[in-house]
Amino acid sequence: MEFNKHSLDIDAAAVTDELCHTIRDQIRSRLHRTGAVIGISGGIDSTVTAALCARALGPKRVVGIMMPEKDSSPASEQLARKLAAQFGFETVKEDISGGLAGLGCYDRRDEAIRSVFPEFNSSWTAKITIPTNILAKDTFNFFHLTIENEAGETKSKRMPLSAYLQIVAASNLKQRLRMTTLYYHAEKRNWAVVGTGNKDEHEQGFFVKYGDGGADLKPLAHLFKIQVYQLAEYLNVPREIIERTPTTDTYSAEVTQEEFFFGLDFYTMDMLWYAMEHHVPAEKVAGVLGLSVEQVLSGFANIERKITATEYLKLPPLHAD
Repeated sequence: MEFNKHSLDIDAAAVTDELCHTIRDQIRSRLHRTGAVIGISGGIDSTVTAALCARALGPKRVVGIMMPEKDSSPASEQLARKLAAQFGFETVKEDISGGLAGLGCYDRRDEAIRSVFPEFNSSWTAKITIPTNILAKDTFNFFHLTIENEAGETKSKRMPLSAYLQIVAASNLKQRLRMTTLYYHAEKRNWAVVGTGNKDEHEQGFFVKYGDGGADLKPLAHLFKIQVYQLAEYLNVPREIIERTPTTDTYSAEVTQEEFFFGLDFYTMDMLWYAMEHHVPAEKVAGVLGLSVEQVLSGFANIERKITATEYLKLPPLHAD
């Protein structure tokens, strides 16, 4: 098949029309709801999802829920409000810090961090990262914990599995409380919760089960991240959102999605994934992307590992029959 630097280009106008039709049909005819509730964070995916819903249903049938907590970036709310003002839909702010504290989110997380760095306290920030050179070798990517004090001094250490699992389990309470909050606002209106995850996140398991993975419909789940950006350009969303580096907005220290999970820039990863799905020879992919064949094969293997390892996240509850 033909494979070149523009293989993932889409007709953004046609895709927008198709998605608007799908959103209307799914919400009204299949879900029998009358509007859309969306968690908005100032990120590219929630932005495009909200803009599509406002176009599909009309802005009066859309509400954006901002759900900051004490680790959130202030820019998230600022950009979310700018988005809502441009597309004319209502916003509601729900600070979930108190709920998370009540669930023990911060205490459980900090306990695990102190098992690695005993000196860690509430004045420090922390994040989890993986290597971002995954094309260099086909090996397991170990997670590292990095902490930073008020003076800007950092310490980093490879994490033991028990600490990693506890930090992630505690942090996932954030996504699950957000899902709960979204369904409150949806049910009081008889509206649907619209998920914002793209194909990169959905298929590789970069979401929390019954957290940000919990929704009634997911209009972007078949689109690569770089295709979501193409829709954003067509929809004329705020330039600050398009140019903002995608982050997890989960940890107290800012960490990009590339650093935390994907290990690659989105263009390279999406092109590798597309090529892998369409059985493009590694030699041809290498030539188009300016990589070695070994790097291409490492990229293929990394994507396949993530899809396989997180398959359980996409499974419905298992029944005995």
